[in-house]
Amino acid sequence: MVRRPAADYDPPADPRVRVLMTVIARSCLVALLLAFQVGAASAETLMEAIDRVERETGGKVLSADTIRTRGSVVYRIKVLMPDGRVRIFQIPA
Repeated sequence: MVRRPAADYDPPADPRVRVLMTVIARSCLVALLLAFQVGAASAETLMEAIDRVERETGGKVLSADTIRTRGSVVYRIKVLMPDGRVRIFQIPA
């Protein structure tokens, strides 16, 4: 297969192909934007995660950190449970 430089690229002459390519490109862009909006809407702040862990466990938060691993962000929350044990929760940001 011979590769031509980008400057030599000729768009398809058939208008149907151009319309189809435009529709596909716009659909991909819309899907990408929606994926980012869904991720942003479901993310909670560190303070919200701390409040949720305290409410659900009845324990006391000892420390909380934001950790980035493998391209994702996680809240690491260390909690003193009512029975005296210390547990660590990891909540996706």
